[in-house]
Amino acid sequence: MLFSIEPHERKVFELVGRCARAIDVPAYVVGGYVRDRLLGRPSKDIDIVCVGDGIRLAEQVAAQLSPRPKVVVYSRFGTAMLRWEGIEIEFVGARRESYREDSRKPEVEQGSLEDDQNRRDFTINALAVSLQEDTFGLIVDPFDGLTDLENKIIKTPLEPGKTFSDDPLRMLRAIRFSTQLGFAIEPNTLQGISKYRTRIHIISKERIATELEKILMTPKPSVGFKLLFDTGLLQLILPELALLQGVEDKNGKGHKDNFYHTLEVLDNLCRRSNNIWLRWAAVLHDIAKPATKRFHKDTGWTFHGHEWVGANMVPKIFRNLRLPLDSKMEYVQKMVRLHLRPISLTKEEVTDSAVRRLLFDAGPEIEDLMKLCESDITTKNPKKMVRYLEGYEYLKSRMSEVSQADRMRLWQPPITGEVIMQTFDIQPSKEVGVIKTAVREAILDGAINNEFELAFQRMVEEGAKLGLEPKKTAGDFKL
Repeated sequence: MLFSIEPHERKVFELVGRCARAIDVPAYVVGGYVRDRLLGRPSKDIDIVCVGDGIRLAEQVAAQLSPRPKVVVYSRFGTAMLRWEGIEIEFVGARRESYREDSRKPEVEQGSLEDDQNRRDFTINALAVSLQEDTFGLIVDPFDGLTDLENKIIKTPLEPGKTFSDDPLRMLRAIRFSTQLGFAIEPNTLQGISKYRTRIHIISKERIATELEKILMTPKPSVGFKLLFDTGLLQLILPELALLQGVEDKNGKGHKDNFYHTLEVLDNLCRRSNNIWLRWAAVLHDIAKPATKRFHKDTGWTFHGHEWVGANMVPKIFRNLRLPLDSKMEYVQKMVRLHLRPISLTKEEVTDSAVRRLLFDAGPEIEDLMKLCESDITTKNPKKMVRYLEGYEYLKSRMSEVSQADRMRLWQPPITGEVIMQTFDIQPSKEVGVIKTAVREAILDGAINNEFELAFQRMVEEGAKLGLEPKKTAGDFKL
């Protein structure tokens, strides 16, 4: 079968083919680019394998281009890369690999095209397109990857134990490709993932997290997370999430399966947002339910405080997965901690004070929080669903009213610690925090309006309670 080559591709492929012939090394386009083009998916990364020196071939190609692109050499891996007209082209020599039991770092030696295709992860990624003059455009398909592509099958080219034991990351990649492409994992390959799952421990946490996030960024990540759970991989790489699975029944009272509920919330959210960190919040929003689960004979199962305990669990989970321990983690913590607040406000009379506090605590992330909370509605009762959604719409309208009336949107208290210290001529101290909190609470409670002069007067009153005398007036501060 011949590969359908677009005009812009032909220019690149013919140039690589000419340069390969000039140094007498057969060259082929391989892997993901071939797969994606056959599937009609966009791809701007081209992998070239040559039976010879890939770095030398890259330099030959670069020398024929104008302006001449820089060749980036990765000598440790024996690869080279250049960018040209928006396309990233990577070159590598065909190789044969062998692995030790305790490492995914292979012993590498030069090999044939067949050797290189044997070391590929899946049949659909082992497809190669010839750039030789007499076979230009011919697809080389030793493992019948074209049939697997047509039948939407993920299958290892060799026996699964060999493929997964050599590079255990391929187990996660199989599940990721299945989720991204909507392909089924061939039964023997799926069994191989379960059988060799403990090999995942030799993979770095960073690479595991990368695959998890690629699954998270698919339209329906629950597919991948179910496969991770069913194969036993999830229990090894994110055990906190796996522990949510299961339903316990006492005295005829059971609770919902919080694992499958979480996956439903995640899928719901993915229809509302592409924010990867909000998606992480959906994954972790109920993470502390096993730790907080209690049974009461009258009320049944409760998970009191799981939002606070869950927020405290986030740093450890991020640390274990080598995810960033910065504002992104703090964002996820905030979403987990606050995810019950809006729903509680739809079940009671919504006071201005409660709305102010929600707006203040959520800050600029209020829309994201509302998306998470709306996604958390997984009831199968249509009447309940309508009631919950109507409650959220009412809460949104109340937030808009309070925000406009009180100028609460993205609000920061008008009295800062600096104003307090200058007014009373004091240094940073416990008293500064006490006064600042009292002024903020007075505004949130609606005791005073959100205006500097009124807040300043309340500050003076709170200072007097602590024996402090003002040295400045409100007029001394330029607003």
